[in-house]
Amino acid sequence: MAATRHPGTTVHQGPNRYPGTLYDRLDPAARACIDGAVSRYRCTAQEVRHLCQAARDLAMWGEPGIGAWWARAESELDSALPARERKKRLIGALREHLDRLRREPTRYDRRPAPAPRRPPLRFADAAGEAEVFGDCPVRSDRTLCCNLKTIDAVQNCSFGCSYCTIQTFYGDRVTVDRDLGRKLRAIELDDRRFYHIGTGQSSDSLVWGNRGGILDELCRFAAEHPNVLLELKTKSANVSYFLERPAPPTNLVCSWSLNTAAVIEHEEHFTAPLERRLAAARRFADLGRKVAFHFHPMVHYDGWETEYPALAARLIDRFDPAEVAFISLGSVTFIKPVMKRIRQRGEPTRILQADLVADPHGKLTYPDDLKVRMFHTMYRALAPWHGRVFLYLCMEKAAIWDRAFGWRYTSNDEFERAFGAATLGWR
Repeated sequence: MAATRHPGTTVHQGPNRYPGTLYDRLDPAARACIDGAVSRYRCTAQEVRHLCQAARDLAMWGEPGIGAWWARAESELDSALPARERKKRLIGALREHLDRLRREPTRYDRRPAPAPRRPPLRFADAAGEAEVFGDCPVRSDRTLCCNLKTIDAVQNCSFGCSYCTIQTFYGDRVTVDRDLGRKLRAIELDDRRFYHIGTGQSSDSLVWGNRGGILDELCRFAAEHPNVLLELKTKSANVSYFLERPAPPTNLVCSWSLNTAAVIEHEEHFTAPLERRLAAARRFADLGRKVAFHFHPMVHYDGWETEYPALAARLIDRFDPAEVAFISLGSVTFIKPVMKRIRQRGEPTRILQADLVADPHGKLTYPDDLKVRMFHTMYRALAPWHGRVFLYLCMEKAAIWDRAFGWRYTSNDEFERAFGAATLGWR
C-alpha cells in the first residue's frame, strides 16, 4: 500500500519514512500504531516526532507499548467527535500519561537489566599538541564550584552507564596520549596556590590501569606538585597498580563514584558491583592513602529514601573519617545530545523517566525541591562525619546548599580555599 501523505508530514516508503524522528528505531507494533495515527488524523511532522519519542520512552521504561495504550485511549473517545478533536485529545492524553510516569518514582525490577550491546573498543596511541589540561567543563559562576581542573590522559570509557556524557563523544575509539609525560611537565602552576585536579572527565581514571604508562606519569606529576590534590575517579575495582608498587604520593587521592545496587544493576553497566568498589577503596586506604566518594548521580527511584542512607551507613562503618578526603553529592543532569543518544540506542533504562527542568547552565535536571530532599537526606545520613570529612554539592546553586545543608560558601574562590585547607592543609 502506498504511504499516505498529509500536510506538514514528509513521508517516505520503507522503515525510515519520517526523517528526523525515531520511527526507524521502533518495533513493528509501534510503527504500525504511528502509521495508523498519521493515516487517520493527518498528524503534523511535530506530532509524529512526539509520537515516536513517546513510543521509544515507553519501550525503554518497560511500560506497555504505545500501540496498546493508543488503542485503549481511542476506544474511550466518543466516535462522533471530529477527527481533529479526537487527535487533540489523544495526543494530550498521551502527554499526560508520560508526565504522570515521570512524576512517579522510578520502579526498578529486582532482576538486573540486561547489559547493553557495545561495539568492541579500538585502542589508539595519540601524539600531537592536543591539550590535556583545562577547566572542569561545568565550571560556572552561576553555581558554587570548587574550581576543579582536569587532565585528559585517556579519551573514552569501557563502561556503559546510561546517563554518561562520555559515550556521546568518542564512539568505539579509545585514545591514550603517549605524550602525556611531556604535556604534564609543560603545565604551568602557581606554587603559592592550591589546585584540585581530576582525571575522570574524559574516561574512568583506573579502568585502563597503567596502559601507556599513564599512572606512572600521573604519580610523578603529583609528587612534583605538593600543592595539587590529584584525584583519580573510578567506578572500577582496579587498584592493582598501587598494590604492586610503593605507596603513591600523599596528595594523590583515589575516589569512587558510588550508587545503590539498584542503580548500578540497571544504569551502570559493566562497572564494578558496589561491594567490589568498596573493597577496592578499602585496599587503597590500607596503603595509608586517602580515598574519596561521590554520590553522583543520585537517582530518584522507589526506595531511594532508605537505600542511599544505608549506603552512607556502610561507608561510616567501613572507613575512619581520617581516611576520607571528601564526599560529594550530585543529581542526574543531562545535556540534550546525551538524551538524544540514549533514545537512539533504545536500551532498557528508566533514567529518563524523570521530571526534568532546566538548570542554570541550560542542562536538564531534577526540580529544586526534589534535589533538596535527596541531598538533605544524605546530609543527615552522613552526620557522624560532619566537620570531619569535607562534604560538598557538585554543580548546584547557592540556594540548594542553603536549603539542603543549611550553609554555603559565598564564592567559588572561598569554596576552593576551604577544599585545599580540608584536604591538604593548604592555607
